Amino acid sequence: MNEILTDKQYLVLTGNYGSGKTELALNMALHFAQKCRTTLVDLDIVNPYFRSGEKAEEMEKAGVRMLMPTFAMTTVDIPALPAEIQSVFEVPSDKVIFDVGGDDTGAAALGRFYPSFIARREQTAMLFVINCMRPLTKEADDIIDLAQRIANRGRLRIDALINNTNLADQTEPEMIEAGEKTVLECAERMGIGQVITAGKQDVLDRCRLTTPTLAVKRYMAPEWMEQI
Repeated sequence: MNEILTDKQYLVLTGNYGSGKTELALNMALHFAQKCRTTLVDLDIVNPYFRSGEKAEEMEKAGVRMLMPTFAMTTVDIPALPAEIQSVFEVPSDKVIFDVGGDDTGAAALGRFYPSFIARREQTAMLFVINCMRPLTKEADDIIDLAQRIANRGRLRIDALINNTNLADQTEPEMIEAGEKTVLECAERMGIGQVITAGKQDVLDRCRLTTPTLAVKRYMAPEWMEQI
């Protein structure tokens, strides 16, 4: 994995609905759980189905400590963030991954832990996940606007961009390559020096890319496909 992912203790994944941030969070949690004590924190208070929470049992069997909002996986529409989430900054854990809500409203939950993140800023990486095949993140201007709103609401600057451009099983190398070009433009305009491209290994193998890659497996259907 890229150094920013392996070297930092706290990985914060943000991104628009349908970006694939939850899939990446699951992949990272399962990867690191094989090597060290890992916690996955579902901070998504926007989506009532709490995507990471759907895999809580599977995560725990793999050795991942799973924390999620109160009322997650129930019919209650207004979740609450339990005090236990604060424990990730106090209880020993080698790697903590946060799956944050998909817009600036969702990032407000992240802002609640601002003092703890600032105290550990050198150990934290804020990662913004981008799928350029989604309607609201096709163009650089739209991506930058959303990224800045999320960063402002979450009160953390973005350290790296992840190009996760895909169309599920219909993903072609050209899509990922075009996504990389757009994401690199965003990174340059935002002054961000780290860009990673994620995707299924068999597709990445057919791509011509200039950025480090992150191979992912699919553990759940993409959120946006369930509405087709």
